[in-house]
Amino acid sequence: MSSFILCGIVVTYVGTAGNYKQKYDDLKADRDSLSKKVRAFKKQVDEKTEQKKQLEDKLSGEMAALQTQMGELQGELKNAEREKATLLQKVNSWASIVEDFSETNDKQGQLLKNTLEELNKVQAEQIKQHKELNETTAALVEKMAIIETLESEKRRLLEEKTELQSRLNEFLQPFGKASAVVVPVTPDRAVARPAPMPIPAVKDIALQGLVSAVDMRNSIASISLGKVDGVKEGMKFHVTRGDEFLCDIVIIDVDAEESVGVLDLVQQQPRIGDNVSTSL
Repeated sequence: MSSFILCGIVVTYVGTAGNYKQKYDDLKADRDSLSKKVRAFKKQVDEKTEQKKQLEDKLSGEMAALQTQMGELQGELKNAEREKATLLQKVNSWASIVEDFSETNDKQGQLLKNTLEELNKVQAEQIKQHKELNETTAALVEKMAIIETLESEKRRLLEEKTELQSRLNEFLQPFGKASAVVVPVTPDRAVARPAPMPIPAVKDIALQGLVSAVDMRNSIASISLGKVDGVKEGMKFHVTRGDEFLCDIVIIDVDAEESVGVLDLVQQQPRIGDNVSTSL
């Protein structure tokens, strides 16, 4: 009975031992597999650690470079801020200068405007005075021409008076008489003005011609008659156009075939080709 139980126990033990051995082998295989995995994981961890270290070294270098660059940028920023402050100061200074210049320019513009207005007034006054001067000059030229004409007429009259005086003395001499000396009515001043004396009536020559030139600026005109036609200084020609009276021309200069005179009693402006005559 004991042997039987012992055999049973041995059989049970052997069976159990076989099961444990199988489990041990399985566990050992699992352990070896896990060891391989652990070594593989450790290798990966070492590789990752090395990569991490390399990345950290790289990042440290890059951070150092970035810090250096950041320091440089901060220095440049400070320089830029200083330049900005300097430029702002210059801008403010230029703004003040521009404002002063604008104010000065406005004042100069107003002064120029006032000066131009004064200049326009002066120019207008000069134009007015120039016009008056031209009118005065024209009138003076006309008066001088008339004076010259009157002087020529006076000389002619004096010559005629002297000739008549001589003839009268020759006529009265056989009778033992002489003509009385004419006393001027007006006292002598700058120009002698003898008292008028009777002048023998002279028959008009009734000359006729044409206006050959006109200068209205100087109030003179030329006619187509001269010395050969009997024209003399001081003669007066009437200018007509058809039956209409235009003006008179008092002769002041006589050429052989042409004469020049000043315009007088101008009613209308004469033109070349108008008729001139000593009688109307």
